[in-house]
Amino acid sequence: MKMKANQAMVECLKAEGVSVVFGYPGAAICPLYDALLDSDIKHILVRHEANGGHAANGYARITHKPAVAIATSGPGATNLITAIATAYADSVPMVCITGQVIREQIGSDAFQEADITGAAEPFVKHSFLVKNSQDIPKVFKEAFYIAGSGRPGPVLIDVPMDVQLEEIDFEYPQTVDIRGYKPTIKGNFNQIRRVSSALEEAQRPVICVGGGVESAGANGLIIKLAEKIGCPIVSTMMGMSIVPCQHELFFGMLGMHGVKAANFAIHHADTVMLVGARVGDRSVKTPVKVENNATVIHIDIDPAEIGKNMTADIPLVGDAKNVLEQLIQEVKPLKHNEWIEILKLKQQKDKPTEIQEGTVNPRRFIKELSEVLPDDVIITADVGQNQIWTATGYNFKQKSRLLTSGGMGTMGYSVPCAIGAKFAAPDKTVCAICGDGSFQMQFMELATAIQFNAPIKIIVMTNNRLGMVRELQTNGYGDRQIGVSLDGSPDFIKLAQAYGIEAFRVQGEQDYAKAFELLAKPNQMCLIECMVAEYTPTIYAE
Repeated sequence: MKMKANQAMVECLKAEGVSVVFGYPGAAICPLYDALLDSDIKHILVRHEANGGHAANGYARITHKPAVAIATSGPGATNLITAIATAYADSVPMVCITGQVIREQIGSDAFQEADITGAAEPFVKHSFLVKNSQDIPKVFKEAFYIAGSGRPGPVLIDVPMDVQLEEIDFEYPQTVDIRGYKPTIKGNFNQIRRVSSALEEAQRPVICVGGGVESAGANGLIIKLAEKIGCPIVSTMMGMSIVPCQHELFFGMLGMHGVKAANFAIHHADTVMLVGARVGDRSVKTPVKVENNATVIHIDIDPAEIGKNMTADIPLVGDAKNVLEQLIQEVKPLKHNEWIEILKLKQQKDKPTEIQEGTVNPRRFIKELSEVLPDDVIITADVGQNQIWTATGYNFKQKSRLLTSGGMGTMGYSVPCAIGAKFAAPDKTVCAICGDGSFQMQFMELATAIQFNAPIKIIVMTNNRLGMVRELQTNGYGDRQIGVSLDGSPDFIKLAQAYGIEAFRVQGEQDYAKAFELLAKPNQMCLIECMVAEYTPTIYAE
């Protein structure tokens, strides 16, 4: 079938089941946009290209399929790099499409020219610069396959403007065969038996879950395995919400901002099984101590991650869902009651804490919030103190989800991510939690939510400081504060109202009821500002 390449690009998207794309147009990508107009694919106009990538990130994490972000050449494409890096660090499947100057101008410093494939190379699974329009169907098929298979991640397709306008013979490939790219899905049987034997011999085992469990859709399986062998579970930040917080075998988030029981478990276990977790420095600051004390089992679909940060005694490459199914069949029922009771004694309890007048205890507010929002709520959190308060304070239920930027730690993520998640799950409540610093990197996306009817909930924790940096300066630099005051910030209540959004300020526990009433309203957008004392620590009232 003959058609223009820009039309073929749209047909490729339709063939991959794409119904929503997030983007920001410009001259070099106008041919694709012209073809989109005649399609039934919904285009969501974000107010900044990076936020288009973050919105696609949220959409992909809910659908478990590659989502699409589009930008023009030059600054449009370079603005997208932060979102690409964010997706790469957290293994989120995305296909990013950028326009490029015409082929004969490449390398000439033409207007709005940037070597985006070169610039983004450290942050993509693969990138394509399409110089032959006939390659478009094959390129798109491979891009979606690479993004969504193996360890998921972002793939970039850069298409010169003149390529988009050429006529091609269109036929979309039915299969993909990429030489040298054959992800291992099932676990090696001999390694499965080794893991099973190690678990059966363990006296103090612990399972550490990371974001890879969620990516594989293996949440229920990890719980089933833990229950079968009576094994406690701890989580990295990316793994929070995989196991319900109230589950008797779950002992919380580990790491520098984690809880006592989880950190005690990982450092006193004799067998540690890592599943879909990278063991980054925020999760285990001194991995050598764990290596010396325990048999380390590491399960991951990416062989490059195994042993990268912590030596693995028993490496096992494979998709978490398949591997866990194999293990459940192989391992014997076990009990570790004494070990579990020890960990229960290490669990922290909230202590009465004096609260400055006109402010709230943020973790207590978030904890109570979790009893108000639906059990299947999607929570998106930014980076900073608000992220830690959310991860350690929110009582995640069986069907709730936490979406946050764990690896890259990107500020300005939560609101566009929430918008993307809302399009992926329009019937669910989606709530973004951010600080007053991060909110000011993204509040332009309130317009996107209004324009395209994505009624998300937004909670802004306001302490008039870049709270996490302020805390670092206070604790590590003799309280010598610089560059952390947010004086000059707007009135967020008036700002929300300027967009036609109902807003309310919480200045104490007496205001909780009104705030929760607004947050509980289905399919109605609102903004809640929580006033937090400037010197509130990250781990609060523990």
